Amino acid sequence: MPDRRRALTPDALEMMDTIARTGSFAAAARELGKVPSALTYGVRQLEESLDVLLFDRSSRQAQLTAAGEELLREGRRLLQQIDAVANRVQRVATGWETTLAIAVDTIIAPRAIFDLTAAFYALNCSDGPQAGPPPTRLRIRSEVLAGTQEALLSGQCDLAIGVQPLPQQAERLHCAPLGTIEMLLAVAPHHPLAGIDRPVSQEEIAHHRVVAIADTAQRMDRRTSGISPGQDVLTVPSLAAKLEAQIRGLGCGRLPEPLLRAHVEAGRLVVLQVEGPPTQVELHYAWRGGPGQGRALGWWLEQLGSEVTRRALLEQHAGLIL
Repeated sequence: MPDRRRALTPDALEMMDTIARTGSFAAAARELGKVPSALTYGVRQLEESLDVLLFDRSSRQAQLTAAGEELLREGRRLLQQIDAVANRVQRVATGWETTLAIAVDTIIAPRAIFDLTAAFYALNCSDGPQAGPPPTRLRIRSEVLAGTQEALLSGQCDLAIGVQPLPQQAERLHCAPLGTIEMLLAVAPHHPLAGIDRPVSQEEIAHHRVVAIADTAQRMDRRTSGISPGQDVLTVPSLAAKLEAQIRGLGCGRLPEPLLRAHVEAGRLVVLQVEGPPTQVELHYAWRGGPGQGRALGWWLEQLGSEVTRRALLEQHAGLIL
């Protein structure tokens, strides 16, 4: 195996590619600036190392065998990958991270996240030998409640969008306000609570099943919101699932006001008045700071610094219209 690995060099693969492309050893030798005997010797060495015949010796042309065709096909793929890695390494050296992990709370509008992602990929980086999109690979993960904060605190992500305020003792972490979103109690038109035309009490709500999204935290204390002791609970994995469950009348629950607008207008949901002050959630975005901050994270933070972007993340829930 080591001999085979040493034989499959980029030079050997390029030699095979040139011979196949030009159709003869002589033409390939001229293109590569070598004598034909050097290519003949190189092919023989490669054949001995792999213990296969790569060219049909009965043909006057450089006719590949089936094994030679396979080596050519895979060799060209490997050469492309080698070039891509070389370009990627050189571009990463300009300050772009190899990977940027972003944790997004399910309360954040997915459409706005994908708008930002598309804008990121549309960037034209002139660093290095080739222009093109940033070399940074994005990893976007969905989290809920304390799980979003935990992803950042545990180092599983570099940027968290839609988190509660971070603990003050968190080192090398920075936090900035994203905005406030109002949560309204909503039910399907055929739900028993839908017929009440006055503010309902928490005691009345507690008699009905509530739909809740499961907190994704693994180590931190998981949080719950709007659930009374002893109340029946339907737990779902995402905001989209919670919305679907409530439209079907499977329970009641609070949903972001921007998400509710279209569904209330379409008659799929009814917003209830509730006794007591309105429920508002204060959201932030947080990131890992320190020396050598990458350009990809810097770009995302620049976008999050825009009030228009922050408002879109809290209000642009069109992607969840069913």
